[in-house]
Amino acid sequence: MNIFKKLLISVAVVAGAGLSSCSLNEYNPSGYTFEALASSSVDGYGSIVNNIYFGMERCLYGDMTWMELTEAGTDIWTSYRNATGSKFFRYFSGYTVNLNYASTYLNCCYDGIGGCNMAIKVAPLAPFTTDSARNAKVAEAYFMRAVYYYHLVEQFGGVTVLTEPAQSLELHPEKTAPLDVYKQVIIPDLEFAAKWLPIGSPATTTRPTRKSAMGFLARAYLQTVEYDNSKAYASKALELAKTMIADCEAGGTTYGIRMYSTFDEVFLESNNFNNAEALWKHRFAYGGGSNAGYYLNRNDEVFYCDANAFPARKFDYTINATGLYDRNTWGGRADGTFMPSQYLLDLYVQSDGTLDPRYHKSFQTTWSVNKAFTWNKSYLSTWDRDTTSGVVKTNTKLVIGNTAAEFIMPGDANYASKSASRFTQPYIVADYKDVYANDTVVMYYKNRNINAATATLATNNFNSYYPSLIKHNSSNYVIVDATKGRFANLSGTFMMRTPEVYLIAAEADIYINGGANALGYLNKVRQRAGAIPLTGVASIQTVLDERGRELCGEYVRFYDLKRTGKLTRAYLNSTNPDVGKYFDDAKFTVRPFPSTFLEQLQGAGTYYQNPNY
Repeated sequence: MNIFKKLLISVAVVAGAGLSSCSLNEYNPSGYTFEALASSSVDGYGSIVNNIYFGMERCLYGDMTWMELTEAGTDIWTSYRNATGSKFFRYFSGYTVNLNYASTYLNCCYDGIGGCNMAIKVAPLAPFTTDSARNAKVAEAYFMRAVYYYHLVEQFGGVTVLTEPAQSLELHPEKTAPLDVYKQVIIPDLEFAAKWLPIGSPATTTRPTRKSAMGFLARAYLQTVEYDNSKAYASKALELAKTMIADCEAGGTTYGIRMYSTFDEVFLESNNFNNAEALWKHRFAYGGGSNAGYYLNRNDEVFYCDANAFPARKFDYTINATGLYDRNTWGGRADGTFMPSQYLLDLYVQSDGTLDPRYHKSFQTTWSVNKAFTWNKSYLSTWDRDTTSGVVKTNTKLVIGNTAAEFIMPGDANYASKSASRFTQPYIVADYKDVYANDTVVMYYKNRNINAATATLATNNFNSYYPSLIKHNSSNYVIVDATKGRFANLSGTFMMRTPEVYLIAAEADIYINGGANALGYLNKVRQRAGAIPLTGVASIQTVLDERGRELCGEYVRFYDLKRTGKLTRAYLNSTNPDVGKYFDDAKFTVRPFPSTFLEQLQGAGTYYQNPNY
């Protein structure tokens, strides 16, 4: 079915018990119906509920482009080596917007909503022995419907609300305003889920549990401040966050809410699928059940720098003696799409000039040689090495296991000496000040070590190396042979973690109490990280900055800026002008509805399109 039919005819008919999306006009000789399947057994109904996750599998969490829709185009990321033309990072760089660029996500959310609506409709038919058992199962559908609508609203603004399977063709659907979608669907659905989902740990399941619903409900309550000047739901966000924090600090005795005692533990490979801190996670396989299903979660790719720019590195799938890749030194893919902005890196510089410990625990800044290399005259010139110094010569060699490249920044141990000696090292030293300046990426470089007097500006090779987020790294990476696919215990991506609840409490406290307790919540997160406590009075920007340090690369930044009124040209120009110069306040706070959908509505759907697209 095309998106038009999925949305306007019957988004409910997507799949059940292994069926694929199909046309409503097809003849059904078996008499098979969802009602019959739900009535047949609890397991039969369970197969209908299983289908509600189809939208996620298609293109939500874990998909590389979804990361771009939720994190790119913000203050904390620019595109790989600040490349131009990106539809996500640079808002099409001033060129004509492709109206269909977010069509897949509109489509998959309504796919998921269709599955949820059907599961909710037929739930009364399922032969559960108690209403409590029925509510616990159908709560999954309420939870997921809220998740899909949350993303629809935050990506597209007002959308058409469907809460039951549609039975007729509608050529002039109406949109419901964002705040009303929250009031009518998102919040009630999450409140139901927070009451009825079973108490359990994501260590044993990828299905949402009660703490998943509580976390997303706190997030939804808070997000409404974007649309409601009265901040009516902010107090509910604060109270729910406080309940969750109390459970966390009591060891998770009621809801199983926990936070690791150190930041180091959060992204350990051994803690991936059994992560105690994850309020909810998704076990993602790229391509779902297709022939690419063995690719697993590939989010690590989008954050990797051009690690092979220096020829002592190569793209390499070689497996080590344990049968796995080394998550920090593997010779994997280079040139991902995300590059940290200078603003993001500067957030990690603490008040005393040292670096927040989360910086080196979140980013890879050194790369090892995985290809034997010998310097020659050409390479010496390319990387600004003085051929007369006698330190790095045309026959200087690097062997596998040596350092190939390192990114250094102020606050690093021995930064000054490393910076001063960077041109005498046999490996590449990418200095922060050679890669970033004036809140932008330095695109051109003029030799300062050799031929400085006569050197001219040229392409900056040093910006090939920049801190690369390792939160999504794994040794359970892509195996090019499907028969060797590594599903093991590592393919989960975290949709929400406990520290975000503390950050929700801090922000809500500012709205409700003027921030009297906000620093306390923020410093609990910082204390766990080993960072210097914040002092003074917390502002929304204080919270936003802490969210950047803790949650970068976790599907929230675009929504954070929207909620706090920071998704503006003025703010982005002040923090990340490489992105800000292309931002248009009049349209880019939401995505365009795809023309492939609109052209089938009355009047080609001009009334339905978002402003200025």
